[in-house]
Order: sequence, then structure tokens, then C-alpha cells
Amino acid sequence: MAAPVHILHLHSSFSLGGKEARAVRLMNAFGGAARHTIVSGIPDALGARDSIARGVAYEIAQDAPSLTGRPGVARYEALARYMRRFDLVLTYNWGAIDGVMAARVFGKGMPPVIHHEDGFNEDEAGGLKRERNLYRRMALGAAKALVVPSQVLERIALETWKQPRERVHRIENGIATALYAKKPDPKAIPGFVPNAREVVIGALAGLRPVKDLTALVRACGGLSGRFRLVIVGEGPDRDAIRQTAAAMGIADRVVLPGFLDRPYRYVGLFDILALSSRSEQFPISVVEGMAAGLPIVAPPVGDIGVMVAPENAPFIAPYHGEVRLRDAMQPLVLDADLRAQVGAANRAKAVAYYDEGVMIARYKALYECAMRRPGVLG
Repeated sequence: MAAPVHILHLHSSFSLGGKEARAVRLMNAFGGAARHTIVSGIPDALGARDSIARGVAYEIAQDAPSLTGRPGVARYEALARYMRRFDLVLTYNWGAIDGVMAARVFGKGMPPVIHHEDGFNEDEAGGLKRERNLYRRMALGAAKALVVPSQVLERIALETWKQPRERVHRIENGIATALYAKKPDPKAIPGFVPNAREVVIGALAGLRPVKDLTALVRACGGLSGRFRLVIVGEGPDRDAIRQTAAAMGIADRVVLPGFLDRPYRYVGLFDILALSSRSEQFPISVVEGMAAGLPIVAPPVGDIGVMVAPENAPFIAPYHGEVRLRDAMQPLVLDADLRAQVGAANRAKAVAYYDEGVMIARYKALYECAMRRPGVLG
């Protein structure tokens, strides 16, 4: 039996967000065909490891060079020396771009490097930084491939980062859609008891400024009708969200249970899935809401407008802001039949286009091609 391939993952952070959830799902899918070494640019941000399946061989690197710090030849050389231990190097987002640059500067003997870009944090939510674009353009010349999940990022990769068409791969995020067809667990969300007389508006997001969840709270504060807002996630904006809810007079209608894993257990408890982010690309939370048969309300960021079913299009707000978000939610809050109609269309599209089987097969083929070892990942 062939030895498992050794894959190095260079993450900007390994807290459980969209990119980390996908990376872990692929690790689990490869099973015993691969072993993994994980480096987090934020050393203590390791929450995603709890989702790695039992039996998957992995380690959190203890001796890897830092992914942060001032660019320099010594740092690149140390990173390159470390990367040469592996069969494949996978880098994720801006926080790991120095790994790609290390391969550009010290490429001799380097294994194939594949870079993944999933979107932008607060510091680039309002617009990309020129110096980062130049750095990406230079570094990405060393990558065997650049993977993006959205049409928006694909255009940026081709037009702004000047990457060759054949090197850019758009692979949409997928989930196990069948799990979301199951009846949700009414006790899965601490502090929340379903009430048939309330419309439940749910959000799945890190409580960070770029997610702009205070705008979602203000939008809900202006709604007519009985509702409850459940925001599943953790982060530094928790107090700001609570304060905004109190200022809007809806503190008793906002539930903040913290981070909860296995969203298929509880997303079906929602009636509407809402986003208020200033920056997204192809958010997995939207796919999760669609798979659970929910209508989606969101600003027109990233690919959300083309992700949802045509029936959902009127509920993608034309611009960002709490008033637009409120106006998009209001008809859904008042009309259960409309919610059911839009949710059914979203469920059908999620099953047809965003099931994880297609995603896993495409990543597997790309990684094997980069290593020139077809079939090695099972």
C-alpha cells in the first residue's frame, strides 16, 4: 500500500470559518490517503481542528516559520526550506501569501503550491489595496493553480492580479445537502425555544466588523410583525450587537448562542437566513440556508445574487444598508406562503448545483494533477 501523501496547509487562521470548513471537509474526504500538517498565521486560532474526523492523520505544526512579519529574504528562505518537506502545499488567503512568495523566490526543489483566495477582510472590504494587488500578482506566478469560489473573485484574479486563464480555477463551495433535509433539533440552539407565532431570522457569521451585524439588528428593529433574531457565531462585536439591540428596543428578541457546529442540526429552525456583510464571495452560510429550504435576504455582495434561485432575486437588497435590508425582509416576515415558495426553489438549486460531491471531486482532481499522481487521493 502506498504511503499517504503529506500535505502542508498554510492558513491565515484556522478558526472555523468558511474556508476552514471546506479545507477540513476535504481532509475528511481524503481519509487515509493523505496526512496533513497545519500552520495557522494566528497560532491560537485553531478551532477548526475540532471538525477533523477521527482517523484523519494531522498535526498542528510546532516548528514552522511564522507566516506574519515583514517581508524579507531570510523569512522566505526559512519558509521555502520548511515547505520542501511536503508533497503538496496549500495556501489560503492573504495571511498565507508569503508562502507563495517563498516559492517564487526560492523555487528550486519546491513541491507544487496551490493558493486559495476566498475573499477579503475588513481592511479590504471597501476596496482592494494597490500594494497587495502588486504583491499577489508577483507571488502568484509561483503557484501551480489559484482557486476561487466566486465569479467576482475569478474576475479579480484575471483582470487585477493578471493571472493566466489556465491557472485560475473557480470551484463553488459545496455542502452535504442531504443533511439539511432532515428535521432540525429543536434543542440545538442554547437559549432559543421555537415559537410558531414568531418568524425566526437566522444569521451564521463571525461577530466581526466586516459582517456588519449591527446593521442587521437595526434592520430587524424596523420590521413589522413578530420575529426573533438568532445570530450564531462568536467574535469581538458581541457587545456592540447587544448594545445595538438594546438601543433598538429588541434586546429580548435577539439570541446570541455563540459558535455552534454542525449547522444542519439547527438551520432548519430558521424561517429566513439573513446576511449583512460588507464583503462576501460565495458564502457557505447561504448554501446552508438554501439547502434547508430558506429564503435568503442579503446585500448584493460577491456571488450571492447569482447563487440564489430566481424566485429569491427580489429579496437581495439593491444596496448595502439597514433600510434596504429591512425592506427586503419585510414581505417575507409577513407571508409564510411566500417564504415556503422561495425556500423550495432555493432548496432545489442547492441540491442541483452545490452538493459537496461535485466540489470534492474537482478539488481532488486538481490536487492530484498538481502532484502528477492521478488517483493518489482515493
